[in-house]
Amino acid sequence: MKAKYIDTHAHLNLSAFAEDVEAVAKDCADRGVAVINVGTKESTSAKAVELAQRYEHMYAIIGLHPIQTVPGRHDEEETGEGAKPFTSKGESFNKAFYEELVKQPKVVGVGECGFDYWHTTPDSFATQEENFIAQIQFANEHELPLMIHTRNPKPGEESPTGRSVYVDVYETLKQYAKVPFNVHFYAGTVMEAEKFFELGGTVSFTGVITFAKVYEELVRALPLDRIHGETDCPYVAPIPHRGKRAEPWMVEEVYETIAAIRNEDEETVRNQLLQNARRVYNIDR
Repeated sequence: MKAKYIDTHAHLNLSAFAEDVEAVAKDCADRGVAVINVGTKESTSAKAVELAQRYEHMYAIIGLHPIQTVPGRHDEEETGEGAKPFTSKGESFNKAFYEELVKQPKVVGVGECGFDYWHTTPDSFATQEENFIAQIQFANEHELPLMIHTRNPKPGEESPTGRSVYVDVYETLKQYAKVPFNVHFYAGTVMEAEKFFELGGTVSFTGVITFAKVYEELVRALPLDRIHGETDCPYVAPIPHRGKRAEPWMVEEVYETIAAIRNEDEETVRNQLLQNARRVYNIDR
C-alpha cells in the first residue's frame, strides 16, 4: 500500500479494538492510511508487533507507559471514550522482554514513555523516572526514536517536582537521549516546543485540534517540518466523529485541520506531514 497519511500514534493493540481490528485495518488500507501502533506495556507492545507483522500498512512502537509503572485502577472516564476500564499492575521495564520484540523489522520506535502527573501520585515520580531513563537508554542502544508521553497534574494540583511536565521531560531527554523523539498529544507552549526542537525532537497533534481552539496558536506557530498528525485512538475522536470511538483513518481530519488553521494548501501539508513521519520513523513507503 502506498500511504497517503500516517497515523503516528494509534492503539489498535488495545481492548477497544479486540472485536473488529480486522475491519478497522481494512478501512485504513482502503483509505491509504498507514498506522503506527504504540505499546503501553508488555502485552500491548507484543500486540503492536503482531499487528505490524500481520498488516503491510502497520508498524509498532514498543515500551512502557508511565501509568503502567504504578499499581492502581484507571476507569473509563479517565481513559476516554471507546476504552474499557483497566487496572495497571505496576510493571517495570523488562529489557530482556523488549530485546526479543525489537528484533522484528517493523518496530520503529520505543515508548510511549515519559512522565504522567495526572493519573499518579507524587511519590511515584522516582519509579516513573527510573523506567523512563531505562527506555531512553534502550532506544539509544537500538538507534530508535522515542515516543514521549507527557501529562501535567489536574488543575489545582502540583507536580512532584514543582515544574511543568514538559520541563521535566526536556531535562531528562537532554541528559540521556541520543536519538530523535516525538512528544505526542502535545499541549505545551511554543517556547517549550522550541526547546524540544533544539534537541532534535518533534511534536504531534490529535483530533482535539478540530474542536479545541486553544491549540490554534500552536499549530500556526510551529514549523511544519517538526509536527505530526495522530489520533491516539480510541481516544479523542475528531469532529465530525465526536462521541464515537476514534479510529486511525480519522487522522485525515487532523491533517486537514492543520492545513486549515495554518491557511496552507492541504496537499502541501499532507505531503510534508507524510515525509515527517517517514523521516522520524524510517518508514520508506
